[in-house]
Amino acid sequence: MEAFVNFTNQTRGRDRLFRAIQHTCMLLSYLLERKADKETVIMKLKELESSMRSGRKLFRLGNMVHAMVAARRTTQLPDLVPRLCLTASHLNRVLYFICDTVLWVKSVGLIPDVDKQKWRNWATKCYYYSLLMSLTRDLYEISWRMEQEAHREKARKENSSLSGEQDQDLFGFHAGGLQPFLLLLYNTLRKHPPLLLDTVKNLCDLSSPLDQLGIYKTNPGVIGLCGLLSSLVGILTVASPHMKLKH
Repeated sequence: MEAFVNFTNQTRGRDRLFRAIQHTCMLLSYLLERKADKETVIMKLKELESSMRSGRKLFRLGNMVHAMVAARRTTQLPDLVPRLCLTASHLNRVLYFICDTVLWVKSVGLIPDVDKQKWRNWATKCYYYSLLMSLTRDLYEISWRMEQEAHREKARKENSSLSGEQDQDLFGFHAGGLQPFLLLLYNTLRKHPPLLLDTVKNLCDLSSPLDQLGIYKTNPGVIGLCGLLSSLVGILTVASPHMKLKH
């Protein structure tokens, strides 16, 4: 119970919880929409989804400042690729949060003349570019970790006295082909859960902007499922900070 209280006391924790509820409602609405006697349930689910979305906008109001601080911090990273990717990702997040704030101001009627569709499209593009940059960093990190894992396995084999078993090694690094690559990828991600979780989260998050921008159209069920999975990963990383990928 104490862990739950500590979790919900964090703004990020509440946002992840609201997001999980929002996408669960979206998924359930999609699954129930073909049932003739579920109109009332579907309407209530959509109302709850809308409430969760509105609540999350309030949680995000100050996030542009956090994104600016994060962008400044990532400019100090020693490795060029993560430095460029993460800085670009955070800067796009700053722009996304600015657009999101304008949309919130429009929704509460403070600035009624805002072109909602234009600002929503800008927000979606910034979010999409931010995810692409984060995924690029993830792929670079995976590639680097796989290379390190391959070097360690090669050194282990060279130092092994069991020369008769070297050719039967599970990974078969030098044999080529898809299976050794997949085994190496599996072993690398198994040893680095934060990297796996961050990659899964970013891949799941892509479904919504891809659909909204018309790049790859899907349905609310897929978006809801991907959003729910991403939210669960986010909840895990907030509740267990050691599972969050470090910059």
